Amino acid sequence: MSSMDTGQLIYLAMLLGAVLFWFVTANRGSRGTVAQHALMWVLIFFGVVAVYGLWADIRHTIVPRQSVFAEAGRIEVPRSADGHYYLTLDVNGVPTRFVVDTGATSIVLLEEDARAAGFDPSDLIYASTAMTANGPVRTARVVLDEIGVGAVTDRRVGAYVNEGAMPESLLGMSYLQRFDRLEISGGTLILER
Repeated sequence: MSSMDTGQLIYLAMLLGAVLFWFVTANRGSRGTVAQHALMWVLIFFGVVAVYGLWADIRHTIVPRQSVFAEAGRIEVPRSADGHYYLTLDVNGVPTRFVVDTGATSIVLLEEDARAAGFDPSDLIYASTAMTANGPVRTARVVLDEIGVGAVTDRRVGAYVNEGAMPESLLGMSYLQRFDRLEISGGTLILER
């Protein structure tokens, strides 16, 4: 348990103690009512703690996700809480999460995403260099057999594997320009062919 977790646990225990103390002092004469109220608040407290602890697991069912309308050749991606648009595409049959980056020229894969898609990063030739916000990084050119989602799929698409550290794989303009329409409307990124 990290010091941050310990601090949060101490804070929550103190908060629970303060609420219980208030109930006991406010209702000194009626112990049965105090016990009922205390039990109710303890259950509420543990319910809030449980929801907070499970938020990472349940937020994917609550927060809207990307929608694919295959017959229309349309993908809709809701804006994430951090303001970015994340699109999950199958790369060589493996679901891969990308951040949509109109400032990036190409598709850029993390080494672990490249490995999952069937490329061994140790066998790649990192012959080119890309300029990033963190400075230059070496990249290796690869060809993706298949990338897309559902019927919106492209074959033999060029991409790069980044040797440096990045938080997510990038979906740059070399892929986005394959769509006839790219629009952001009402917090939704719309890609349409």
